[in-house]
Amino acid sequence: MKRAEQLEKTRQAILKNATKLFLQKGFGETSTRDIAKQIGITQPALYHHFSDKEVLYLDVMTNLCGKVRQDINKVMRKHDLSPNEQLWQITKALKKHHPLSIYDQYNQAMRLLSKSAQQKLNMIFTMDYLEPIAAFFRQPDVGLRPDILPKEAAELFIAGLTPIFGTSQLIGGHSITPEQRDQLILDCIINGLSNWGGKN
Repeated sequence: MKRAEQLEKTRQAILKNATKLFLQKGFGETSTRDIAKQIGITQPALYHHFSDKEVLYLDVMTNLCGKVRQDINKVMRKHDLSPNEQLWQITKALKKHHPLSIYDQYNQAMRLLSKSAQQKLNMIFTMDYLEPIAAFFRQPDVGLRPDILPKEAAELFIAGLTPIFGTSQLIGGHSITPEQRDQLILDCIINGLSNWGGKN
C-alpha cells in the first residue's frame, strides 16, 4: 500500500473511532490518547493527522452533522407525511446518529472549547440542526404558535428531546416498546403534559 493510501486509511480510522468515542462519552471525557489506543497508533501519530483534540472534534462534528442534515432534508422532501409523521421521522434521524442527548453534548463542548472552536461548533449546529428543523416549523401545516420563531422552536425541540436519550424514570411503564416510549415523549414535547384542552 502506498504511503498516501496508508495515511488516508489511518485518518479515516481516527475519524471513525473519534466519532464513536465523542458520541458515547462527550468531548470532555474523550482523550486523544483513548482515540489513538482504539486504533493501535500512538498519540503523536494521531497529531500527525489532527493538530489537536479541538480540530479533530470539529472535523468529526462537521462530518456527522452533515449526515444529520441530509437525513432531516430527506424527511422534509416526503410531502406525503403529516407534520406529526415528519417530526417523528426527524426524531428518529436524530436518535440514529446520537446515543446521548444532543443538547447536553453540545452544551458540554461549548463550555470546554476555545472561543474560535465554539464559533465553529455553533455554526455547524445552526446550519445542520437548527436551520433544517426550523424549516419544518415554518411549514403552514405545523401551526407554530405566533409568539415563537421557527428557529426558537427548533432549539426548544432539540432540548426537549433529552428524555429520549435516557431518563431515570421508565416513562410509559413496562408495557410499551422503546419506540412507543419515544413517541410518547415526543407527544409530550409537542402537545404538553396536561389534558387541559386549551383551558387557562
